[in-house]
This record gives sequence, C-alpha cells and structure tokens, in this order.
Amino acid sequence: MLSSKEYMQYDGLGLANLVKSKQVRPDELLQTAIKRCEQVNPKLNAVIIPMYEQAQRQLKTRTTEGSDQPFAGVPFLLKDLFQEYSGVPTSYGSNVLKKKNYTPEFNAEIVDRWLNAGVTIFGRTNTPEFGIKGITEPDAWGTCHNPWHLKHNSGGSSGGSASAVAAGIVPLAAAGDGGGSIRIPASYCGLFGLKPSRGRTPWGPGFSEAMHGAAIQHVLTRSVRDSAAMLDATHGADLSALFDIQGPAASYMDAIKQPPKRLKIAVNTQSPIGTKVSKDATAAIEHTVKLLTTLGHEVVEDAPAIDGMALASDFIVMWFAQCAVMVDEIKRMAQGSAHDFELDTRAAAAFGAKTKATEYLRCLNHWGDYTRKLNEFFRQYDLYLTPATASVAPKNGEVVTPKWQQVLLKGVLKTGQAHQLVRGSFLIEQIVQSNLRWVPFTQLANITGVPAMSVPLYWSKQGLPLGSQFVAPFGHEHVLLSLAAQLEQAQPWHSKYNLIKL
Repeated sequence: MLSSKEYMQYDGLGLANLVKSKQVRPDELLQTAIKRCEQVNPKLNAVIIPMYEQAQRQLKTRTTEGSDQPFAGVPFLLKDLFQEYSGVPTSYGSNVLKKKNYTPEFNAEIVDRWLNAGVTIFGRTNTPEFGIKGITEPDAWGTCHNPWHLKHNSGGSSGGSASAVAAGIVPLAAAGDGGGSIRIPASYCGLFGLKPSRGRTPWGPGFSEAMHGAAIQHVLTRSVRDSAAMLDATHGADLSALFDIQGPAASYMDAIKQPPKRLKIAVNTQSPIGTKVSKDATAAIEHTVKLLTTLGHEVVEDAPAIDGMALASDFIVMWFAQCAVMVDEIKRMAQGSAHDFELDTRAAAAFGAKTKATEYLRCLNHWGDYTRKLNEFFRQYDLYLTPATASVAPKNGEVVTPKWQQVLLKGVLKTGQAHQLVRGSFLIEQIVQSNLRWVPFTQLANITGVPAMSVPLYWSKQGLPLGSQFVAPFGHEHVLLSLAAQLEQAQPWHSKYNLIKL
C-alpha cells in the first residue's frame, strides 16, 4: 500500500499503471486517498459530500484484470454541479437543494464516461451557488481554501476540485467551465486546466447543452497527459446533443507525444474591460513569452478587434437570464422561496427575469460577431496568450458585493424593481467591472466556443501561482495539448506541489 507521500508523486495515469502492474490494488489507492482527504480536508473544505460507501461498491462490482481503462482504479472526485450520480445528494452549492436533500435518480452522461474510464468516485467537491462566481464561498458549505495559502481562495466555480487536486487528495478531478470555471481555479491553484471546444463533451441526459454551449465539462489535473487521456475517454456527443462535433483526427494522447510546429502566438496583458491587471499577471506572461521564444515560437503583441466591454456585457445579460431560469426551476422543484437563495443569486435572477426576448436574442447574435472576429484574428495567429486571471488568488472574503450595493439590492428586491438598476449602460458597466475585474480574460473562449487552457508556469514571491491562458481556434485542442506538453517538459511544475504544507 502506498503512503500518502508516495501516492502524491503520481499522476492519474501513473497510479493506473501501478494497478495494471499489480503493484497496488484499487482498494488500497482508495484507502490512501481517503486518508489524505481526512488529513487535509478539514483545513481546505474542498470535499463536501463524501461517497465512501459508493466507492467501495464501485470496486466490488468491477475488475481491473485485463482492463484497458486508462484510469483503472484511480481515485476521483465530482464537482457538486451538473454532475449527477444516482442515489447521491447534490446541492449545486445551494442551501435550497441541500435542505431539500435533492437526490437524483440518474447519472449524468459525463459521469458515466468518467466511470467507464475506470475512476473510483468517492466524493463531491465544493462550488459556489449554481457556479455563478469565480470564487468558492457558498453560504451552504462555506469557504474553500487554497492549498498554497489557506487565507486565499481556491477560485471558482470548480474551486473544490482544484483545491483537492493541488493538495494531493486526487491526481485529477471533475470540473466545468461556463465563464472560466476550469481555468480560473487552475490559475489560482497551480494546475493544468483545459476548457474544450463547444460540444466536445456531453451534457445529457438533463441538458442538451448549457449557456448555448458556452459551458463545457472536463477535468482539472496536475499533468497534461491526464487531461489528454481523459478527453480521449470522454469526448463526443450523446443522445441529448443538439449537434455532433467532429472528432479529432488522432488521439489527444498522440498529440502530446509530438512537439508542436513553430507557432505564431499573439500576446496581450491588457484587461479587455479596462480594469487593473496586477504586476504578477504581467510578470507571468513575460516569463511565458521568454519560455516560448526559447522553444522557437514567434510571439507578437496583438489582440482581437473585439470590444471587451460589449462582450462582457452581453455575457452578463445572458448569464443573468440563465440564472433566472435556474432559480425559477429550483424554486418549483424544491418548493422554496426567493429568500432561500444567496443575495447575489437573487439579484442576478431578478435582473435576468426581466430580460426581454429581443434583448436576449440580440446578445446571442452578438456572440456570432465575436466569433467571426476571433476567427479572422486566427488567420494571422495560431494561438492567443493572456493571463488566465488578473491576479493571484484573492484572499477569502475579499471578492464580495460592496455593502452599499448589498443595501441597495435588498431594497429594490423587496419592491420587485431590481431590473430598473440595469436599464442604464453605466450600471451595466459597473456590474461587469465589479463582477469580472478579477477574471476578465476567460469569457472570450466561452462565448466563441473555442478551446482554451491555463498552464502553471509562474509563482509569485509569496508562493502563489498564476496561470498563463492560451486560446486556440475551434476544435484545436490538439495544438493546445501539444504545446502544454512541450511547456511541461521545458519547465516541469510537479515538484512545486512538494512546497504545499498541510
């Protein structure tokens, strides 16, 4: 049986190879993962719903003998949002569903695909209410702490998964990304985080897609190869999909075995919404540019001809409308009231509920304009490089709605006139800058549906990581993974995790 220290030195494929070579049994890996979880989770609050009994049943009903599953016997965690597991409560980060003890009677298709890849699922991870924030501090479960420094947040919305992977509870964990929710916690927790192209992974059976395909599900990992192998195991449409994205010409694992051609990469460190970008974020990209140049790639300062504030405004308007639908559906399902939800959620839903269909469709049509302009940009460049986040992870409690706004929101929510606050463009601009100033770089890839990744290449003087984001043309995950593998080989980050002391 591996010790916790030995266990943490392996990525997922490494652990699976130990199982296949009979150096360790899956039940022993599970025991080690649970031991590590019980050691550090009280400090992190990353795993909120244990599934130890379900994990034991998984092991009893399967065999790894002669298995070709890439992650046979590897401990794994689900995000507590849109990743249903039959018979296990899920809350979506909300007190409403937590109190209701909502327990689905089906598996999400993506969960089945992860299980078919061989993982042993033993818990669900912390997430903000309905995943609507870039930090993980839900009222229902409390703050999820960053393993690099417990006073800082793990990011969101896949914050619990990121915290668990960085802390060595599991080598990879489930995640989802609707506005940056894989790349943001990857940046804050020093992990590799890939958001695949629109439609690359399934959403059924509960949904055909989320946010018109802006949201996509995948994993957070320590190694690039784990991300590639899991995408090989899970990509492709399901019966609920509205369209079937073309599969890759070769496997993603094949893509990481060959270095990329000489790439022409555009780089930009300016916030697209005019907000402040920290010295660490700039330093992270300067460091990455030097590394890319050393590897023979061409890097040019440039940015797509896209109005960042307009894009962010369109994103926020549609985000609020989607939030309104979700709140309304959950109120009916759980027989709850508006006061059962967090203030920020109630406000977003109130704004969204008054969005006219014509305004919503106008915003959606703008998404096509942004996509066209980004595709034109990619005629000149292979990739687009920015900071993944505007700063290192914020401290817990730092990213909050200002008190004056809270008072104002509570007042207008009582009168049912919250939507009046966003009728002026100035107010929309204030909402955008307040909500996205920490994370202004990630929404572009969600709206346009293209793949993007955060790569951990920089740590601040205080020992906090900050990722470099690469955005690629639609369907070009293989280019991102090939470059990521090259960067990982040139500057391995695995030894960094040894600096985490929990």
